[in-house]
Amino acid sequence: MADMIKPSPELLAVSRRWYKAIVVRKHSELENFLSSTEHLRFVGSAEGESWSGQSVRRAIGAHFDEVPAVIEKEELEAEAFEQGETGWSCFSHMFRFANRPDVTVVFRTTLIFSLENGSWKIVQRHASVPTPNMEITGHEHNAIRNLVDAAQQGFSLTQSEGLASVMFTDLVGSSTLASALGDQVWTPIITAHFAMIRRHVEAYDGQFVKSLGDGTMSSFSSARSALAAARDIQTSLDADTSEPRLGLRIGLHTGDVVQSDDDFFGTVVNTAARITAAAGPGEVCISNVTRMMVGTDESLSFSEAITVHLKGITGEQTLYRLTWKP
Repeated sequence: MADMIKPSPELLAVSRRWYKAIVVRKHSELENFLSSTEHLRFVGSAEGESWSGQSVRRAIGAHFDEVPAVIEKEELEAEAFEQGETGWSCFSHMFRFANRPDVTVVFRTTLIFSLENGSWKIVQRHASVPTPNMEITGHEHNAIRNLVDAAQQGFSLTQSEGLASVMFTDLVGSSTLASALGDQVWTPIITAHFAMIRRHVEAYDGQFVKSLGDGTMSSFSSARSALAAARDIQTSLDADTSEPRLGLRIGLHTGDVVQSDDDFFGTVVNTAARITAAAGPGEVCISNVTRMMVGTDESLSFSEAITVHLKGITGEQTLYRLTWKP
């Protein structure tokens, strides 16, 4: 149906051009991204940062000129959707600014778009600096946040459409560690962790698709290679005696991915994320399909089958845990 909500590679690209124009301070481009109607809204984090109308469009260049020069920018999360003549994107970025080069700042931004004369225009922008739940409510949420959300997005693959084994990883208790250690200590730890995962993924001819907050998503054309990479990742963590000790859960599922332009979609992605949520620290949990794909392999062994209910997936699911000797 024409009015269904669908992922929007086009709005992802438009949003990324907007963020690039901010960093390089192209005033005329910034104005051109914004709606020419009086419905335009611009909302920030600080008290009083809520503006509307065409005054926003006229002052947008001066607004971002007040931001210190950016010396580093990293995209942490990105997704975009459209429905008819309306669309929206949600991004998280890490920034370091010239006036405080040792401090990293994370911004979350939502852009709402409307089609105006055939072009996507921003009608509302809302940016905020995340505040930990512990500071607001006294309660910390430890669910797998980014992985399950990202599973509903497309992701680029060098592999053509067809069968793929998708692997998610998720660090257990990372928000507590990050809060206790602080950004300056935690950032190099998580960066090294992602680099370790990438090395093992690529060693087995997999593709490291993206990092998502404290988790990762990768893809393999071979289920056996995916399992070997997962095993080696957990073995590397077991052998690492440095502190803090990191607990990682890994989930794998194999199935068809469906191509749409340069993006790939499929229930395999969502299912792999849900399987990750069923794994415990230090475990590799795989679907029944992935288990059947590898058959008998002396280098791989598995637990007895377990039956679980996965959130958002109908019926009971049969899973296995990959086992290995220390």
